[in-house]
Amino acid sequence: MSLHTYLASQDRALTTAPFYALIMAAMRRADDKNLAKLKLAWPDVWVELKARYDAPGGLLDGERG
Repeated sequence: MSLHTYLASQDRALTTAPFYALIMAAMRRADDKNLAKLKLAWPDVWVELKARYDAPGGLLDGERG
C-alpha cells in the first residue's frame, strides 16, 4: 500500500458509499488475480454486477428506472 492509498480511503464519497457498492467498484478495477479473490469471497455480488453490467441502464427484469 501507500500513503496515497490510505489518504484516498478517507474520501467522503468512499466512507458513505454502501459496502457492496465498494465491492462492486473493487471488482471493476481489479486485476485478474484480485478479481478471482473477490469473486470467490462475494460470488453473489459478482453475479449481480455482471447481470447489471449487461442490462440496459443496469436495470434487471421487473425493475423500473
